[in-house]
Amino acid sequence: MSGSGAHFAADQWMTRTTDVKESPVSHLTQLKEIRERARKQIMEGAVTPDYALDRDQAIGILNEALATELVCVARYRFHYFMATGIHSQAVKGEFKEHADEEQEHADWLCERIKQLGGKPEMNPATLTARSHSEYKEGSSLADMIREDLVAERIAIETYREIIQFFGDKDPTSRTLLEKILAKEEEHADDMADLLFAVDPGSIKTPDSAKASRHN
Repeated sequence: MSGSGAHFAADQWMTRTTDVKESPVSHLTQLKEIRERARKQIMEGAVTPDYALDRDQAIGILNEALATELVCVARYRFHYFMATGIHSQAVKGEFKEHADEEQEHADWLCERIKQLGGKPEMNPATLTARSHSEYKEGSSLADMIREDLVAERIAIETYREIIQFFGDKDPTSRTLLEKILAKEEEHADDMADLLFAVDPGSIKTPDSAKASRHN
């Protein structure tokens, strides 16, 4: 091979080698595009283009959960102030604790709704219409506990459905609802125990249910 031919072959080899070494540039280009897109969509907050759910629907569902929590806060606080009777002091403590925890759940939901680019719906005029559970006061201590237990059971059932809705498409919202659900289940157990203590006839134990079937 002549000297000029050798130089030409070497130049071709260097060009191919350079091309191989420069392949990561495509990754840098993609990274640059991602950064530019993020800056353009900065007002979208935590929502990126690959969010797999209908965002408006997701926000609407979370606002229903928020309404449920806020109605629960109001009901528990009313019961805290109005509870009377021989067992009232112990029960009032549970009402207050549950009200505070439901408020914390509401705060978490507000944060998530805002992250998704939505607005927490907190208009008192429409809260009860959007809440899964009703606002019922109850006339006696047992009635109050019973209404709270019913509300907790409704929340548990609806939150399980909501968790299924978010699934793997929005793991952040799903994990949040799972955290809230665990606390609602604890609340339901607390209310069931209190109702049994205040009004034993209201709660059917396995033994009592068995006895009623035999009678």
